Amino acid sequence: MALAKLAGLLAGLVTLSALSGTAHAQSTIKNPGDRFPYSVELEPHVVLGPFDPPGPGPGADGGYGLGLRASFELVRDGFIHKLNDSVALGVGLDVLEYDGDARGQCEEFEPGLNGTRICTEVSGSGNSVYYLLPVVMQWNFWLSPRWSVFGEPGLLLRHAHGDLGVSPFVLYAGGRLHFSDSVALTLRIGYPTFSLGVSFLF
Repeated sequence: MALAKLAGLLAGLVTLSALSGTAHAQSTIKNPGDRFPYSVELEPHVVLGPFDPPGPGPGADGGYGLGLRASFELVRDGFIHKLNDSVALGVGLDVLEYDGDARGQCEEFEPGLNGTRICTEVSGSGNSVYYLLPVVMQWNFWLSPRWSVFGEPGLLLRHAHGDLGVSPFVLYAGGRLHFSDSVALTLRIGYPTFSLGVSFLF
């Protein structure tokens, strides 16, 4: 289900790209700093979890929800000085609901042999809510006034069912279709989530 939704999002982005015409088609990738100056990017989005939930916990079969990402520009001229690139720090909050799995959660234990515990009562297979807090380095490439792309390695804090944990590896890649200097449609794919939202650059 989540992969089908992603296919729809990708089709929509391709359609918007085709409709955007050839205005502002000139390349700016070899012109360092040739872009709208901004300090903060705010991006509300819908988010899909096409994989099982990150880390241990109940839930399966993909998730869906809403989120918000804030990216703060740290370096206006990025790692490759001959290119129009920049580096930002991205932090966010995604709230996803994952379908319940058949196992449910163990509600009651009894002591077993050799200090083991035996589950004697299992909850139903209701849905599970996960709170995901990504922290990433965002490396941007400003291809033209209409398009920019980025990569985002980082880590993820997660909270579900009273358990707080850390996933030490997350990786995203994405792109923006810029409607104006300060507003863009943003698509992000990677692990553990995909998202589609609107970016506002200030």
